[in-house]
Amino acid sequence: MTNRQLAAQETKKKLLSAAKQIICKKGLVNTSVAEITKACGVSSGTFYTYFKRKEDVMFALSREVFQEILEQALAFSGPFMDRLAFFMVNFSSYIEKSSLKLCQEWVRNTVDPDLVENEDDKNKLRRDIESLQELLRQGVAQGELKANTPVELLSHTLVDVLYGQMLCWDMSGGAYSFEERTREFCSAFLGGMLRPYLNKELGKDE
Repeated sequence: MTNRQLAAQETKKKLLSAAKQIICKKGLVNTSVAEITKACGVSSGTFYTYFKRKEDVMFALSREVFQEILEQALAFSGPFMDRLAFFMVNFSSYIEKSSLKLCQEWVRNTVDPDLVENEDDKNKLRRDIESLQELLRQGVAQGELKANTPVELLSHTLVDVLYGQMLCWDMSGGAYSFEERTREFCSAFLGGMLRPYLNKELGKDE
């Protein structure tokens, strides 16, 4: 990577970092591009080198993180149920730590796919479903799950749970911990959902 490319990468990181801090405090609607660029010490025109509009920052902030969470879950040592719980809990943890306000703004700007300009961001729901499918297929391939495990159905159901919990957390104004609610679900119900498809009885660690 050239020095110019490295400098561009660093500028984009600064813009994203500044945008996150301001949006978390004021909300996306009340945040201007000028505020973001001023916080970075760059011109407003620089912003549009990387983003078409300020809404695109919302998607860029989360696009790569969830892929990293999936990769960590796939490489996580331990039984299948631990890997699955790791993914779900860390999915929720990242969203919660990114702040309630940022999550609410993200939901506001993605609930209608027709309003999302970037094709990659329109497919966020599909990518999350595919992430869970990849985890489930890994379990099948490694002999931890039965060959007839309904991967498609389970992946959709688990994403329904995560997105439903996220929406309820948003609507409660963060009255409880999204991460802890997901952890409780995994502890109380995840084993029962997957038990029929495990190739061995749920053990102490699962």
